[in-house]
Amino acid sequence: MATSLSPNTQAILLLTAPLIVGRASRSSELLKPAEYSRLARQLRELGRQPADLLDTDSGGLYRACATVVPEARLGHLLGRGMLLTQAVEQWQKRAIWVISRADADYPQRLKSRLQDKAPAVLYGCGNKALLADGGLAVVGSRHVDEALVEYTLAIGELASRAGKTVVSGGAKGIDQAAMRGALENGGCAIGILADGLEHAAMNRDHRALLLDERLVLVSPFDPRAGFNTGNAMQRNKFIYALADAALVVNSDMGKGGTWAGAVEQLDKLHLVPVYFRSTGTQPPAFAALQKKGALPWPNPADAEAMEQLLAKPLPAATSNPEAQNKLFSEGNRAEGVDMSADAVDHSSDVNGYGVAEPQQAQQGAAEPSVASHLVASNSVLVESPEAGEPVAATPAEVVFNSVRVAVCELLREPMRGADIATALDVSQMQVNTWLKRLVEEGSIEQHRNPVRYIVSSGKLL
Repeated sequence: MATSLSPNTQAILLLTAPLIVGRASRSSELLKPAEYSRLARQLRELGRQPADLLDTDSGGLYRACATVVPEARLGHLLGRGMLLTQAVEQWQKRAIWVISRADADYPQRLKSRLQDKAPAVLYGCGNKALLADGGLAVVGSRHVDEALVEYTLAIGELASRAGKTVVSGGAKGIDQAAMRGALENGGCAIGILADGLEHAAMNRDHRALLLDERLVLVSPFDPRAGFNTGNAMQRNKFIYALADAALVVNSDMGKGGTWAGAVEQLDKLHLVPVYFRSTGTQPPAFAALQKKGALPWPNPADAEAMEQLLAKPLPAATSNPEAQNKLFSEGNRAEGVDMSADAVDHSSDVNGYGVAEPQQAQQGAAEPSVASHLVASNSVLVESPEAGEPVAATPAEVVFNSVRVAVCELLREPMRGADIATALDVSQMQVNTWLKRLVEEGSIEQHRNPVRYIVSSGKLL
């Protein structure tokens, strides 16, 4: 068995991956994403995890899961150990890594935003840490004129100067132009590929950037998989989920992957603000996207304006209220929560999702959480952060006062926004909103190149 992978990831690959080495399992035998999610939930209910299916005495567990996946099918898929070993050897030769939803370094944005629609397995090459940083998703058509290519190169360059990663699909045309604009100007890029990861990882033009850790290429599909329209459509949601905002540079009307991805985001997912190019000739698709809630790109003039734009929360006017409420309620839980229960740790210091619980303060009574400050009345008395006098405040102000204290305590040393979000167990989008307000009021300072935040010298607690 492939020892370089975690036991859970080995089991998930055996259940869901084609393992294209010489021959592949028939696609009908593999667990589809929805089937695997049902199996993961069943395992959690049993207090077990995928790795337990690999135990030599797992027959009882097979029977307990038979209502979700027949025993014979489980046995066949999990018996492909030799094929998995051969596949892993090939991936390692090409510097391709594999992570599953059970692994700690799996992108938390995918877990928290897509939950059980997050891919069970990700294949990749390059710097995994980039997947946690957010950035600007840039999408568009494959076949565009030179003027749009130049426009997109400039967008990528501006994102790089703002210290923001470009997220795109790696396809010809707009996708590649956006990534080039960032990478050729010292920035970083994430390519979410629908096919051909193995070929892309071996591409001579990519090797230096991958080794320099400024590029990461990832795919939820086998590294040797060829192009498939369904896969291309399916990966669109992952591009949006890994970003802070998205810009549609060009799109056909009512067809194509760019259109489908933007419509899915605007009509169903509501994860990030979606913008469309607001200069030059406008294709008919832009008016249709605007009716669905897309916004004209405000054309930030410099790096600071770009950074501020990407820190904006999802505009309420463009979002479905139910989806918006769901998104922000998820921000109050750890982004690392594995909603599909791929991994369960039964030790006493973890919660029911296999994620370590934050330690409570040990000075007397436990420190109350931000949520515990919520009150039912419309006005309560709180301490003024400036004068120390009691003042009337709304529940929202009470919560933000607590946020101010928590953030300033964290920022005695410079931290990235992503690290602050992790420490506070909230979404990156929520942290960006808080940081913007705290910078504006002077409680914290923002340092650039690289972007970090630190408590203002006069505000040390």
